[in-house]
Amino acid sequence: MSRVDVKKTYKLYIGGKFPRSESGRSYEVYAAPSGRSRSAAPKFLANAALGSRKDARDAVTAARAAQPGWASATAYNRGQVLYRVAEVMESRRPQLVQEVRDAEGLTPAAAESVVSQAIDRWVWYAGWSDKYVQVLGGLNPVAGPYFNISASEPTGVVAVLAPQESSLLGLVSVIAPVIVSGNAVVVVTSAERPLPAITLSECLATSDVPGGVVNIITGKAAEIAPWLASHRDVNAIDLAGAAGADGVDWGALEEASADNIKRVLRPAGDGADAVEPDWTQTPDLSRLTAFLETKTVWHPKGR
Repeated sequence: MSRVDVKKTYKLYIGGKFPRSESGRSYEVYAAPSGRSRSAAPKFLANAALGSRKDARDAVTAARAAQPGWASATAYNRGQVLYRVAEVMESRRPQLVQEVRDAEGLTPAAAESVVSQAIDRWVWYAGWSDKYVQVLGGLNPVAGPYFNISASEPTGVVAVLAPQESSLLGLVSVIAPVIVSGNAVVVVTSAERPLPAITLSECLATSDVPGGVVNIITGKAAEIAPWLASHRDVNAIDLAGAAGADGVDWGALEEASADNIKRVLRPAGDGADAVEPDWTQTPDLSRLTAFLETKTVWHPKGR
């Protein structure tokens, strides 16, 4: 007998749940042209939720509630959780490969490589969970009978504009370094390539990541980003995707962030020449350290 396919509804990921946008809006997502099909009509993939500023505020509230508990977890535990994300992604590799192919117009081999790099990046950052404090902190030499010790702490709630071109690898490259240290994150996905992000959120939901630590909003960065930049309960913002997002004035976002003394990680380049990084390059600690604070403790020495 013939049957009607069950069509997937792509929703937001806020507070560990999958709500529709409070605005009730959605938009159509199409596959990127590739190879011999570049001259053909774009292939319709799905409808995705069109997030609003109210969704962004709800995500910040969820992130703030979850952040203290996540930060108080042991470094070993956070590393285990990040590694678990890689395990779940590995089990959903075929789906991720197909979605990356559709989103970025890649060949099967290239999409396989991208997914492999994204999974490996989770593992790489998971390995740093109990090491970065030792690398970045230490005993400081001071003139006086004191111990002076510096240690790293998470910044708090971080907003991220995800890369617009790199639907999965770039997304992982901006989420993993933020949460491994105990921050919570609110992410605005690529507007044209949101489906791998929603599948990633399904992996996060089944990977022991506490609800609210990662919140993913699909939609237009130009509509949502100004509210995150001006939000006084957001401690930092990563403008990685601002360089490629339509209608985003990242200079104005910096100005709005300065009003509430928010830490800002700028995109590479300057002004109209700003570009997204090459996410295929070996990662370094710069994105992890960008969202850390340094606490210095003084203690008198005994005789």
